[in-house]
Amino acid sequence: MSFSADWLALREPFDRQARHPGVLERAVAALSGRSAVTIVDLACGTGSTLRALGPHLPMRQTWRLFDNDLSLLARVPPAANLYVQPLDLVTDLEAALDGPVDLVTTSALLDLVSGDWLERLVTEVAARRLPVYASLSYDGRVELAPADPRDAAVISAVNTHHRRDKGFGPALGPMAARSAGAYFEKVGYAVEPGAADWVLRETDRAIQEAMLAGWAVAASESGEMPAEAVAQWLVNRRAAVVANRSCIRVGHLDLFAAPAAARRADRSQSNSTSSSSR
Repeated sequence: MSFSADWLALREPFDRQARHPGVLERAVAALSGRSAVTIVDLACGTGSTLRALGPHLPMRQTWRLFDNDLSLLARVPPAANLYVQPLDLVTDLEAALDGPVDLVTTSALLDLVSGDWLERLVTEVAARRLPVYASLSYDGRVELAPADPRDAAVISAVNTHHRRDKGFGPALGPMAARSAGAYFEKVGYAVEPGAADWVLRETDRAIQEAMLAGWAVAASESGEMPAEAVAQWLVNRRAAVVANRSCIRVGHLDLFAAPAAARRADRSQSNSTSSSSR
């Protein structure tokens, strides 16, 4: 599983805008009161989670970034206390979590992994009692305007294709974030989800064109629709983009999960701070 650096750069500003502020704040609050923290970012790409979360953390930060794509890791800007390492998360997940860790993060990963791998991740972080901030998991919801009669069939085919093996086994696809929440709750974690939808407006032409082309390929490969119908759908949707008439909402979910006892302590500290400031 890997994505082009161009696609990651294209989507990053929309990812940052979509992140659910409440879930992000909960991840930040989990690290409050510390002078230094160590964060492990899984499937880091070019470092978008670091750029999104890092500025919200006032303490000294050490980041350990893991990905299996050397070309993406090479694009992570160097910085003090930043360590990038190639790693196959299928075979060596546990190695990424070893050593001092205060928070585990990942973005746009959970919908690409299998249920078995996700359960393994939950088991490993729970054994270490680590909080997890997992953002931007695609959840299958798509709204397109103006409407085309083939929209629903194409998105259904895309969601079917999304469940194919991405290197971790058959992918959870749109069910990933909800499955993750259930897995975490099963091991005694408190879970806070939040919608993190992309909202693509008429002027966001480049990302719309790239995404629609990718969806057309996926829908065709799924075998659920005739190639001619997918091609005509793409022609119509591209025409709307060129005419500055196309708007798209793509559903994503953010999730913060932490051991329930830690979450209660976090709330108690927050309430105490609030009371003393009155």
